[in-house]
Amino acid sequence: MQASHLALAQAPGLARPLILGSTSRYRRELLERLQLPFQTVSPEVDETPLTGETPHALSLRLALAKAQAVAALHPGAVVIGSDQVPELDGMPLSKPGTHERATEQLRQMSGRQMNFHTAVSVVCRESGFAETDVVTVQVRFRDLNDAEIERYLRAEQPYDCAGSAKSEGLGIALLDAIVSDDPTALIGLPLIRTCQLLRAAGAVLP
Repeated sequence: MQASHLALAQAPGLARPLILGSTSRYRRELLERLQLPFQTVSPEVDETPLTGETPHALSLRLALAKAQAVAALHPGAVVIGSDQVPELDGMPLSKPGTHERATEQLRQMSGRQMNFHTAVSVVCRESGFAETDVVTVQVRFRDLNDAEIERYLRAEQPYDCAGSAKSEGLGIALLDAIVSDDPTALIGLPLIRTCQLLRAAGAVLP
């Protein structure tokens, strides 16, 4: 849906319309838990990492850039932008896209601990509100053999997930531990931080 075609309704408990600057179904499903009406708009943002940029910094920059890009089109709305960057050995991992790349990612992560940086940004251009935060989740993978990896990928096909595993699904069986103070961050949107930022922007939440 093109942004120019949106008919934005004011969300109860929020003085302005609410937009999720993402087309991710995972983020949409998470935000629906807050029971606030919202629209989704695809942000047009180049996600190429900058030279020397850390995964942590990349997630923060992209979350803010996505929120700002949509807020520029809808200056009266409160816009949520988010981005997740998995980190292994100091380097970012992208969405695998294919079975072969997912297999290689899971082989790399087998028996390892890695970080998933999930940033969230809330921006309202008219009010001047703009705040961004990041949640880092530590994930420890079990020692995985090729047969386990193949069975998992054939069953769940998580090729649109950075890190090649869905912790909210069968992917949980690949893990030894998850350490986080904001449990939905690993799925793609840290709802505790999101609620904090929405309240700061003027929302009234349960």
